Amino acid sequence: MDFDLMQRVWIFFAQASLTTIKISGLAILLGLCLGFVAALSSLSRLAVVRWPARAYVSVFRGTPALIQLFLLYFGGLQLGMEMTPITAGIIGLGINIGAYMTESIRGAIVAVDKGQTEAGRCLGLSRAQTMRRVILPQAARLMVRPLGVNSVALIKGSAIVSTISVTELTYTAHRFISSTYKPFEMFILAAIFYLIIVTVFMRLVDWIDTRVALKE
Repeated sequence: MDFDLMQRVWIFFAQASLTTIKISGLAILLGLCLGFVAALSSLSRLAVVRWPARAYVSVFRGTPALIQLFLLYFGGLQLGMEMTPITAGIIGLGINIGAYMTESIRGAIVAVDKGQTEAGRCLGLSRAQTMRRVILPQAARLMVRPLGVNSVALIKGSAIVSTISVTELTYTAHRFISSTYKPFEMFILAAIFYLIIVTVFMRLVDWIDTRVALKE
């Protein structure tokens, strides 16, 4: 293994990791927003609200994220909706992970005992107030871990944005492989930075989980 080469180029991977963090972080936020809206919509009594949310989940969980990204980026260009690769990556990953987060959030809400809903209604709370003040605070504890798993999957899956020329970790590895012909060393470096990012993120998830548990 060429450790000297790895020492010379690691700084470029460190810079690329910032792009990976930026794209992943913004995509996670977008996914959370879409997930909450879709999860609440899928539980609605109104079919006109419920079915679009369920269709969103089915379509984006049932098709490859790479195809979705290509449709957004290249299809958008064809339709006159030009966007930068980074913007397309954030939106594409966010919409995709939002479908998975929808099910995690919906599952946590459904897992709360139905007696809690009845208790809220007995206290004179509306359906919306019961959801906001009674159900969601209890469901939050159940959401943390699944949403953390979804987010880790997105961080690792963010490598697909390299296919639309976003200079993140995987793209950087490919770029150096073409000039050094040392794929093993380059992918080892990329793997190390991915591992660091995921490890730090999971520590954050552990901290949030602990904080939420202490408030119960």
